Amino acid sequence: MKKFAVLAVFLGLVSGGAFAGDVEKGRAKAAVCGSCHGQDGNTTLQGDYPKLAGQNAKYIVQQLKDFKSKARANDIMYGQVTALSDEDMENIAAYYASLDVQYAAVPDEFIEMGQRLYRAGDKASGIPACTACHGPQGNGLNAAGFAALGGQNPEYTIAQLKAFRNGSRENDPNRMMRDISAKLTDEQMKALAYYLVGLH
Repeated sequence: MKKFAVLAVFLGLVSGGAFAGDVEKGRAKAAVCGSCHGQDGNTTLQGDYPKLAGQNAKYIVQQLKDFKSKARANDIMYGQVTALSDEDMENIAAYYASLDVQYAAVPDEFIEMGQRLYRAGDKASGIPACTACHGPQGNGLNAAGFAALGGQNPEYTIAQLKAFRNGSRENDPNRMMRDISAKLTDEQMKALAYYLVGLH
């Protein structure tokens, strides 16, 4: 009987998952998000507007909570999330996680440096390989809440790396991204950002 109980608990944890949001409810709730993030989660806007299609659900939920608590400062997003419940956030996250991100061709001049930094880091500068947290294909790690990066708008990626570097964004666990970004040059950030647009 004890073995059965343990098995039932284990199966419940595996099948239930931490983020079992409702995709259809998320689609309805995310309708307003499309004006900035694209109707399919693949925004064509640049700068502060990330693609959300294919993003890990746990990461999306955490960012929404951080916007709501102002742990991540963004006046536009704060206004959008203040009325969202935790359930709403999980549904929206499930919806965006179910969509396919659109990739682009990587400009030739960024391939060598971007690939080297992403896959091996830069030992001399103390920069770790991005694959450790974001995976070899840029899919991130949902269980740990690490972001998927493959296909992301390069302008957005550069803006976030610079925000971590200058301290205006500080919602990274244990200062991981702030410490890494502090070691990246503008040239390296650009190479990484443009390499990521085609990583999958």
